[in-house]
Amino acid sequence: MVARKPKVIVTRKLPDPVETRMRELFDAELNVDDVPFTRARLADALARADVLAPTITDKIDAELIAGAGEKLKLIANFGVGVDHIDIPAALAKGIAVTNTPGVLTEDTADLTMALIMAVARRILEGAQAVQAGTFTGWTPTWMMGRRVTGKRLGIIGMGRIGQAVARRAKAFGLQIHYHNRKPVSSRIAEELEATYWESLDQMLARVDIVSVHSPHTPATYHLLSARRLKLLQPHAIVINTARGEIIDEQALADLLAQGKIAGAGLDVFEFEPTINAKLLKLPNAVLLPHMGSATLEGRIDMGEKVIINIRTWMDGHKPPDRILPQML
Repeated sequence: MVARKPKVIVTRKLPDPVETRMRELFDAELNVDDVPFTRARLADALARADVLAPTITDKIDAELIAGAGEKLKLIANFGVGVDHIDIPAALAKGIAVTNTPGVLTEDTADLTMALIMAVARRILEGAQAVQAGTFTGWTPTWMMGRRVTGKRLGIIGMGRIGQAVARRAKAFGLQIHYHNRKPVSSRIAEELEATYWESLDQMLARVDIVSVHSPHTPATYHLLSARRLKLLQPHAIVINTARGEIIDEQALADLLAQGKIAGAGLDVFEFEPTINAKLLKLPNAVLLPHMGSATLEGRIDMGEKVIINIRTWMDGHKPPDRILPQML
């Protein structure tokens, strides 16, 4: 007798190879039209599924989890961040939660470096000038940006992505500084020639570029507050490819508009998908549509991680990418 395939409900459209494999392995209910789930549709999915495969756009709070069916035993998140899921409520109800760590590191680090270069060298402004027909020829003083080589990069959060950014930045001739809950190993510190700052305030006052790579938790909400943003030097630029809530977006927009911060490159926003109207009007802000992990390879790797977590659970084992209480 063939064992029953678990009911897996996928909340967004995923790359075709991932969806095809899910259909082969599971009783997979796909979101072919890629319409974001409403709260009512999420509640229905939680009531019917053995496994829910959500993404960061699905807010799964304690109330929704309380209404989950008895069959639901796994929330296999498509993505690394799990701040959209009430983990304690899920664990209390006996529902395991997994994510997809590691596979987005290189893609996010690549995009971080692209934003650093785009802001420092005014690449977007230059491209727009060409497309608008306002480029009339080279002049010595037009569209001048800032040299990246030799500048100090302050990394907030020195995990996988922070270290990948540091390796790229070192190759560009940047000096690496970082703030983390604890220093990295001496081997990594030596490799990156990285300077550790226990005090975030002290680091911010000394670096030329700040790049955010922390998870969003209650402790990191507005970690870059209005007070801390004012510590930055006027020529500094701010890069965020982590979570929008880590920066006080209104304060950042105000300081950019006042020329008290030179520029910003943002791939995430505090009230995403809504973007601060002031930011949209600023020439010194490069804004991207949350595309840090948007490579075909990365998204397929994410899907394969989801599948491995589900299959491991099906076999009666602990999924490799479980979120545990001590990780919160």
